[in-house]
Amino acid sequence: MMDIDNGKDGLNANYLKLYYGKLFPHADIFKWMSYANDGKHPACDNSYFGRREFSFTLDNDIYLRFQSFNSESQLERSIKEKCPFKIDIGPVYSVDPAKRHAYSQSGGNVFAPVERELIFDIDMSDYDDVRYCCSGADVCLKCWPLMTIAIKVIDTALRDDFGFSHILWVYSGRRGVHCWVCDGTARRLTNEQRAAIVDYFRVYKGNESSNRKVSLTGPVLHPFLVRSYVEVLKDFFETKLLYSQEIFSTEERYEKILEMIPDESVASELRGKWQNSKQHSSSKEDINLVRWEQLKRTLQSGQRKAQGLRRCVEEIVFSFTYPRLDTEVSKHMNHLLKAPFCIHPKTGRVCVPIDPKYCDEFDPTSVPTISQLLEEVNAGGARENDEKGNEVERTSLGLSINYFRSSFLKPLLKSCKEEMESRFSAKQQLSNNSIKW
Repeated sequence: MMDIDNGKDGLNANYLKLYYGKLFPHADIFKWMSYANDGKHPACDNSYFGRREFSFTLDNDIYLRFQSFNSESQLERSIKEKCPFKIDIGPVYSVDPAKRHAYSQSGGNVFAPVERELIFDIDMSDYDDVRYCCSGADVCLKCWPLMTIAIKVIDTALRDDFGFSHILWVYSGRRGVHCWVCDGTARRLTNEQRAAIVDYFRVYKGNESSNRKVSLTGPVLHPFLVRSYVEVLKDFFETKLLYSQEIFSTEERYEKILEMIPDESVASELRGKWQNSKQHSSSKEDINLVRWEQLKRTLQSGQRKAQGLRRCVEEIVFSFTYPRLDTEVSKHMNHLLKAPFCIHPKTGRVCVPIDPKYCDEFDPTSVPTISQLLEEVNAGGARENDEKGNEVERTSLGLSINYFRSSFLKPLLKSCKEEMESRFSAKQQLSNNSIKW
């Protein structure tokens, strides 16, 4: 029986020691980060995993960068010994990152990132100007759907527009989501190519002091933006966000929207209606709907010929609902990102994967905490010949690990092995042709 403080959801070293010893999927993380370079095929790169950077944040904010491991057992042993409060994963370097100083002394810039997943970091605090239920690190079920919409928009584009298949979405443990694009082509993108993909998603042109943060320029919207608006953003704004955030319910709130209208006479016309006319209903939901419909009619009427005004409705919807990316994280290969299945030090919640097909059903408030998981292990009791995998299955973490293994890791490794076999066959064919010549 393990000693668990039932009232504590945060972290301490004893909790982590038990979690890393009983539940953390060391083997699965190793298989993922190896990308089938497991020594079982002639084309394997046996140094691949050993050139991957891991970073540990220990108690009292002790930060250990450039950790590297040559095997699953080394990785597991180090995690269990150090009990990091956070594990971050970096790129694969040209040489073992733990030995980088030795290489630098030999001259030449040989220590450089050569491969890294395309990653995205979306943080709810970046939406503070368009949500009124929470701010900062706080999140509730009224504002969390903004993360759901971000997953839908970005995931669809990565698959349909860029052709990527092996995409892992992960709850950050508190206020956001992380995305790992793991296809071979994605991992080998240059910084310039990553920046180009980020620019593809960019619609926010202003800054925090700008009234109009979104500017949808050009006579015709890009098909990606049209699809996002028609299939996801418009319906979400009009049927959910309009009410959950009560966007038009007070003068302070609707003034934010009026400031987005480039024609002051139109903004004044709407302001006059909303300030002076009595609403037929005192319901805040009705007020929000009535005022939104008035705004749309005013901006999209036949009298408003200017394209900028007619498109202003779309810009407002994008301003409130479109994904807000931390672009620097995605543009450069050397950025670190928190590993899945870590524990968030503030909430005690596990950073679990999110299935994009069912992201509407994801509830961050129901994600298991470390204390809850250890209680579940206790409740199951020790069983003869019990292995760690069986213990995980008896906890609320089991479904998340099963999803990671079956829906993400298994098809990813299958694809990696097929790519490896294809490269090996092509190399063999080239060698045979050279011999014949």
